[in-house]
Amino acid sequence: MTNQWPPPSSIKTELRGLCPQCGQSQRYVGFLTVKPKCEVCGPDRSLAAPADRLAFFVICFIWVTGVALAWRIQVAYSPSVWVHLFAAFPPVLLACLLPLRALKGRLISSRFRFNATEGMIDPD
Repeated sequence: MTNQWPPPSSIKTELRGLCPQCGQSQRYVGFLTVKPKCEVCGPDRSLAAPADRLAFFVICFIWVTGVALAWRIQVAYSPSVWVHLFAAFPPVLLACLLPLRALKGRLISSRFRFNATEGMIDPD
């Protein structure tokens, strides 16, 4: 593969959701759905799609913090369930959704830059 483009800034491509090779085309169809090919440079991104692994880890780490926050509010103030619904749930939901796109972009960019492929067993 011949790289015709100078590599774009990694942070630029991750935060804006751009192609990691050319830095010109959008990487996503919707919020987190990765396009199969770039319209400008055309690399196949099917192997670089991280699926739902990243979302699982982000949600697990954030929800642990959210449960700790709800538990702290419950122990300190003993409020009703509605207080938890409005005080703990929205910040946890935003904390889960906001970093997902940038972190998924980071994973795709690093897989592309280091030419990562699926693992294979070498018979020799």
